[in-house]
Amino acid sequence: MTSGSFSRVGVVGLGTMGAGIAEVVARGGIAVVGVEINADALERGRGHLESSTGRAVKRGRLTEDGRREILDRIALSTDFADLGECDLVIEAVPERLDLKRKVFAELDRVCRADAVLATNTSSLSVTDIAATTGRPDKIVGVHFFNPAPVMKLVEVIRTVCTEPGAVERVAALVAGLGKTPVTIGDRAGFVANRLLFGYLNQAAGMLESGHATRDDIDTAMTAGAGLPMGPFTLMDLIGLDTCLEVLEAVHAESRDRRHAPSPLLRELVTAGLLGRKTGRGFYDHGTAGEPAGDAPASAAPSVAVLGTGPRADALAARLGASVRTPAGVAGRDLVIEAAPDAATARALLAEAAANLEDGAVLAVTSADGPIIEQAVASGRPGDVVGLHLPEADGDLAEIAPTVATAPGVADRAAALLAALGLTTVRCRDRAGFIVDALRFPYLNDAAAMLGAGYADADAIDAAMTLGCGYPTGPIADLDRLGPDRAVTVLRALHAETREPAFAPTALLVEHVTAGRPLR
Repeated sequence: MTSGSFSRVGVVGLGTMGAGIAEVVARGGIAVVGVEINADALERGRGHLESSTGRAVKRGRLTEDGRREILDRIALSTDFADLGECDLVIEAVPERLDLKRKVFAELDRVCRADAVLATNTSSLSVTDIAATTGRPDKIVGVHFFNPAPVMKLVEVIRTVCTEPGAVERVAALVAGLGKTPVTIGDRAGFVANRLLFGYLNQAAGMLESGHATRDDIDTAMTAGAGLPMGPFTLMDLIGLDTCLEVLEAVHAESRDRRHAPSPLLRELVTAGLLGRKTGRGFYDHGTAGEPAGDAPASAAPSVAVLGTGPRADALAARLGASVRTPAGVAGRDLVIEAAPDAATARALLAEAAANLEDGAVLAVTSADGPIIEQAVASGRPGDVVGLHLPEADGDLAEIAPTVATAPGVADRAAALLAALGLTTVRCRDRAGFIVDALRFPYLNDAAAMLGAGYADADAIDAAMTLGCGYPTGPIADLDRLGPDRAVTVLRALHAETREPAFAPTALLVEHVTAGRPLR
């Protein structure tokens, strides 16, 4: 037999995902039997296969002869009996437990006793599916990511009943197909979706609360966190109904409020606004509107940085500004406080405020609580905004006006920072601004997964880089940003919201105490 000792593989369900899986297996030189519910669905599946391989030819990734060989290896049928001689059958029907159980009951009936049966579920319990079959020891989860021909990660899921040999054979098949298998236990959402959808759900809640706009949140996570797309662009691409299904499945197991679907998400799904596939979701995909962008600035602003130490020096270097004392800020358009601690910052701000001219903006970066506390202490709260650069050498500046910030001051701050070459977004005066408020709870979830022994650091990082296209995995990101910074931000978020999911996981606290990275 070929890859993983499977010489004939069946695929049930030839939607976008199922057809993609069939293509991947056929590309590996293995005979495939694709089964659909009726002739119309089968023709749609054929269309998916022909379109996908046709695109590969146009892009120079496949020859016309190679395309024909792949398609010739795939036999299409509406009869489950044609799966009888398959060594492995992969189910890829919609995410409904009742439907999947029905499919597996039929597979149990027609497949050989030694055949391995796999489900491509992205969120449902593999154990729940396996328990109703006559061969729970031969049931495996095999979660491909969309588009299957492109994405490298495949999560291979074992249950407490699965015999080790079945898992090993499926993992070997996946590796033989040029994919990266990550073998894990049966837990709703597995690694990638459990981490990804907690973050996406939090972003929806952030929008619903009025903390920041849709466009600013998406911009913050691409320009500030380096993600390939923002959370709302991604949810519209995935499909809001799929997002809701995954969150409901994970929440049913975890009972964690972090996974309880946002009311806004549920409202959009109820209204039939499902994202790209319906033309409207968080975005209206029938229009070509662009965000307004930063306000223009007519000339390079005069900027001073107040403070001492590495942070002040790094900020001054990034902005092309000078590090000044409070007495040297007269005539500056923008004065940025970058003191080493909040107490020093209050003293600097009060003295600097007395020397500022009318119209100058005072930006606070070192608050250990709400920005409003520093603003009031300055004596000129109307001129104060919060400022945060999530990456010291990055291009994103987050601006947080307070309830006391005067009208027009945040606009002026945005224009001044844009003139310095920064991309600006705005949010309310809350812990973490946008990027850190979304990034560190996600990283905390990954640390909790690592601490619980569900997956190792390499598997967690591979799931997010290969499965979700993230530039770095969460464990590597924690070590880059520093577990101490993570714990500081998480404690601030937890103190503000009392949300249990924001309390730093024990593993993070332990590593901070020991002064050691997670790897």
